[in-house]
Amino acid sequence: MGSERILTLQGHPDPATPHLCHALEAAYTEGATQAGHTVRRVNVARLDFPLLRSQQDWEHGTLPPSLLQAQNDLAWASHLVLFFPLWLGDMPALFKGFLEQVARPGFAFKGDATNPFAQKGLTGKSARVVVTMGMPAVVYRWYFRAHSVKSLERNILGFVGVAPVRETLVGMVDTLDAHAVETWRGRLRQLGVKAS
Repeated sequence: MGSERILTLQGHPDPATPHLCHALEAAYTEGATQAGHTVRRVNVARLDFPLLRSQQDWEHGTLPPSLLQAQNDLAWASHLVLFFPLWLGDMPALFKGFLEQVARPGFAFKGDATNPFAQKGLTGKSARVVVTMGMPAVVYRWYFRAHSVKSLERNILGFVGVAPVRETLVGMVDTLDAHAVETWRGRLRQLGVKAS
């Protein structure tokens, strides 16, 4: 029987049309729920929040009320699963803006008199990053060195203490037929069962 507290973060910015990211998240959630894990879900496209525009606001501003539940869910979770499409070689701006808002000082890390980043606030949590893309995943991984995913893992998740971080890269999404989509859904369902 499962015992993980899982938070899925859906980073596709289109709130109107279901995409592969949504199908993969649903499959992961199905597997996790069937295995007895507790799952909460955040759909960033359905949240209304401003983008941060200054260091002052990030360090000393208040979290928008619309993101309070999402931040509480981040604190609650033992395992995070982030879903997003690769846009212009990176995560969509809305998803990046969400992460900047919720990963504020005092929550994602805490400081002391000499070091504002002394203590990582999200240690003890693991994560999986699921990224869909138009190019072959092997090209993204080896030629482009999975640049944006590595940056997310090192500069955001690792910075606040999330480890280990595993990744699932789904390439050539425009050419996937129904059988291929169902194969990927099966893989994500099994990852959900294992809370991996």
